[in-house]
Amino acid sequence: MFRRTFSRFCAGEEKRVGTRTVFVGNHPISETEAYIAQRFCDNRIVSSKYTLWNFLTKNLFEQFRRIANFYFLIIFLVQVTVDTPTSPVTSGLPLFFVITVTAIKQGYEDWLRHRADNEVNKSTVYIIENAKRVRKESEKIKVGDVVEVQADETFPCDLILLSSCTTDGTCYVTTASLDGESNCKTHYAVRDTITLCTAESIDTLRAAIECEQPQPDLYKFVGRINIYSNSLEAVARSLGPENLLLKGATLKNTKKIYGVAVYTGMETKMALNYQGKSQKRSAVEKSINAFLIVYLFILLTKAAVCTTLKYVWQSTPHNDEPWYNQKTQKERETLKVLKMFTDFLSFMVLFNFIIPVSMYVTVEMQKFLGSFFISWDKDFYDEEIHEGALVNTSDLNEELGQVDYVFTDKTGTLTENTMEFIECCIDGHKYKSVTQEVDGLSQTDGPLTYFDKADKNREELFLRALCLCHTVEIKTNDAVDGVTESAELTYISSSPDEIALVKGAKRYGFTFLGNRNGLMRVENQRKEIEEYELLHTLNFDSVRRRMSVIVKTQRGDILLFCKGADSAIFPRVQNHEIELTKAHVERNAMDGYRTLCVAFKEIAPDDYERINRQLLEAKMALQDREEKMEKVFDDIETNMNLIGATAVEDKLQDQAAETIEALHAAGLKVWVLTGDKMETAKSTCYACRLFQTSTELLELTTKTIEESERKEDRLHELLIEYRKKLLHEFPKSTRSLKKAWTEHQEYGLIIDGSTLSLILNSSQDSGSNNYKSIFLQICMKCTAVLCCRMAPLQKAQIVRMVKNLKGSPITLSIGDGANDVSMILESHVGIGIKGKEGRQAARNSDYSVPKFKHLKKLLLAHGHLYYVRIAHLVQYFFYKNLCFILPQFLYQFFCGFSQQPLYDAAYLTMYNICFTSLPILAYSLLEQHINIDTLTSDPRLYMKITGNAMLQLGPFLYWTFLAAFEGMVFFFGTYFLFQTASLEENGKLALDTRFWTWINHFVIWGSLAFYVFFSFFWGGIIWPFLKQQRMYFVFAQMLSSVSTWLAIILLIFISLFPEILLIVLKNVKRRTARRNLSCRRASDSLSARPSVRPLLLRTFSDESNIL
Repeated sequence: MFRRTFSRFCAGEEKRVGTRTVFVGNHPISETEAYIAQRFCDNRIVSSKYTLWNFLTKNLFEQFRRIANFYFLIIFLVQVTVDTPTSPVTSGLPLFFVITVTAIKQGYEDWLRHRADNEVNKSTVYIIENAKRVRKESEKIKVGDVVEVQADETFPCDLILLSSCTTDGTCYVTTASLDGESNCKTHYAVRDTITLCTAESIDTLRAAIECEQPQPDLYKFVGRINIYSNSLEAVARSLGPENLLLKGATLKNTKKIYGVAVYTGMETKMALNYQGKSQKRSAVEKSINAFLIVYLFILLTKAAVCTTLKYVWQSTPHNDEPWYNQKTQKERETLKVLKMFTDFLSFMVLFNFIIPVSMYVTVEMQKFLGSFFISWDKDFYDEEIHEGALVNTSDLNEELGQVDYVFTDKTGTLTENTMEFIECCIDGHKYKSVTQEVDGLSQTDGPLTYFDKADKNREELFLRALCLCHTVEIKTNDAVDGVTESAELTYISSSPDEIALVKGAKRYGFTFLGNRNGLMRVENQRKEIEEYELLHTLNFDSVRRRMSVIVKTQRGDILLFCKGADSAIFPRVQNHEIELTKAHVERNAMDGYRTLCVAFKEIAPDDYERINRQLLEAKMALQDREEKMEKVFDDIETNMNLIGATAVEDKLQDQAAETIEALHAAGLKVWVLTGDKMETAKSTCYACRLFQTSTELLELTTKTIEESERKEDRLHELLIEYRKKLLHEFPKSTRSLKKAWTEHQEYGLIIDGSTLSLILNSSQDSGSNNYKSIFLQICMKCTAVLCCRMAPLQKAQIVRMVKNLKGSPITLSIGDGANDVSMILESHVGIGIKGKEGRQAARNSDYSVPKFKHLKKLLLAHGHLYYVRIAHLVQYFFYKNLCFILPQFLYQFFCGFSQQPLYDAAYLTMYNICFTSLPILAYSLLEQHINIDTLTSDPRLYMKITGNAMLQLGPFLYWTFLAAFEGMVFFFGTYFLFQTASLEENGKLALDTRFWTWINHFVIWGSLAFYVFFSFFWGGIIWPFLKQQRMYFVFAQMLSSVSTWLAIILLIFISLFPEILLIVLKNVKRRTARRNLSCRRASDSLSARPSVRPLLLRTFSDESNIL
């Protein structure tokens, strides 16, 4: 009866509260009842976008969503249905070319995804069925199947660990393919199934697993397993992330495990993590769309003007119906409005080449091919991890040259995240080691410096806390005895801090020897082995900022050890214990060390029974488990006794200071967002030169606000005071804030998480100034901002707040840990560091680099060049098409607006595809208008291109004027010669090229040669499929005339003369600027003024050095 009720309950619960029930081995829990197989998705992985059947329709639909492609499709349909002056081939062939090239590229990429999917789906796995190992393909695994996995194999789906070859039911796993962490993680089986180590025994298991529905968080899992034996009562055990083996992870140091599939195929956490990543768009794409609208307006205006003038021209009878071109009866009877509309469409078709259809495919190719230069850059290669830079998306290359704000994490980004135990204090007494560790194995009784000494019992209690309160595992080369060969032990942990603390305890004589049969073993200073039963672990999380363990001593005493940030520990200990330790913590933080406080309390047996019951109830909950456990943890970790604190050093990364200084010189604002203490973060900011010794710091922290009884009033006073000070220093008349930083006093802002929450969630009166707007005004006037004690979501909040500022500044976030993912995804450009806190940041970023120092070249060199190249490409496309089609428009004034085409249909078709496409593509990939070394050594050059400077109205009008001028020169100059403009446009590109390679020479001069060859070829043969042979021998006849050659040379020179004149004037100005700069440097060296900043920043406001 109980079983039947349970089955009904489980089946209903899945629908009611969003959980699922999985029967282990797909066996019914009762042999007397019929088993109905549940429906879950199969284990096939599908990362591909298309199938063979939907590729054509789906791909065409996606491509015609682009405005330019859809526009040319409409023009093509108009040419097919309406009698237009040009052949449908002129629009259809370029459109077909663009659509085909894009479809081939996307089809090839999808074929690669199909091939990768098949490799995974067809891989061999072993399933336990009827007590036998059955070989199957991975895609045939069903939810509930028991899977056998051997050492060094990857898990084919998400499994609950049932048993392993080890006696304690543990296994070691690496998740490098999921989050990049190469260290081994320990996973556990529930104690009731650890003895089921064979196919025969595992097949006898009758159990049901209740767990949450699939969700993408790799580090969260809520479930419970109900195990049925001969008795009616089921044994229930809680399941958490430590019991779940994720698809894509690899089994290490364990010969074999058995697990039951709970999530398969596209419902695995790995598959869910690769879906739904937001699409980011660059500022250049937005400019392209704006330019397209402008040129579409120009097109409509031209068509409207020509249609109007045509009917003005035809208002005279002999113009409307000349003797040699009489109208038919049908034409005379056609409605005039319909005829005008048809003429308007015909003019639209005639001038449609002003819209560059091939630009999109060229931009895509430029971005895709250009991204390889980042991956190939040898300066980004790191010898330690043997990896270089990685481009996860090529759509944002040019955005690297437009960054205004840089948001960076501290630990692991500005610092190495290589922790070394420096000192500790016990009851206010300082203990500092004189010797430094060598490869992590310093002598136990090395010379130590003691500053007074705490009570011996308190010392041992503190060191025991360091040895027990952690999640460190032991990896040994062989199964050796920990007492005799403890020096061979290797510590493994996901957190470098924990390893540093365990090694620090070892330095003072207490050595952690690992776990054995559920007992934590510690060797004390007397070389005795102490064993502690681990009862519960209260895991660390970023909200609580602490972790605890509950252990039972050999004498039966129950102790709780807790370690965490001072802000998380001090409110939970006795007040009289805080003062002495607090002084040490603050001093260590000022020195730049990472600090943790350690506390303990004894738990009475009766209290433990209650605590144990509450913990088990919270762990068994399927709904809101985390909230319930957090509440229980909060109740347990109270009324503790403070023992002491630790100080761990995290060294600054190589060239981090130089990188930040270069970013400042480039006009970028750098904000540090960290969860660390204010004092520690401030010290790091000084070390990496974010703050200079001359920088005046403005603080908005809990410490400055708590001086008043009403925090909001005090916060409002400080905000108003800081704003007045900064507005007085930087008046609105300042021409450029970036250039004013070195002319005035520099300011830095420090704010903590609680104050930021107060600002963002304040409930001030509607009449008073808005806190948020005042805060943003202050931030904009500061050269650097430090945000400490930040939660991950607060980091994203800050990035979003700055993104929404007036002018929509471009933001970049860089970090190395999972807590940085939210701000990386929120910012315009996200950069992940391939650090020691895993690869979550690198996986979710747009670009990933090994070190923070690589950001300098990535922005100042690659970003600068990418932006200049693509901006030139975009302007050039609109320029050449206007230059090409303007003579067509002017020609209508000389042919009675009869829609007569100026160019032959073959030239209209080939112009964008062959004559002018390759030179600009080569230019946009290879051009270096300034040497890379110059770009990195003079960061001020970056300021010249920020704010989308090359795609603003001024440059756009300049290019449009050039196109109009050159189009008019060629039309009126070739009034009697019929010549096209591609010669001159490639000449313009040759003038703009500063960095010549053999590829540039080949495509520019090759395109001109191909034009000549094509003209001879097209006009030298009578083509049988053409109704009219209008170009037969015309080109050859023209080139036989000396006057034609003189006209070509003269017209090219006249059209390019304004550009040549501009280049000459720029060179004269540059030489004058260099001469003035050398004189100024000579006078500066004579005055020899002392300065904290180098010469690079002292000449920051001088624009004359800009090349």
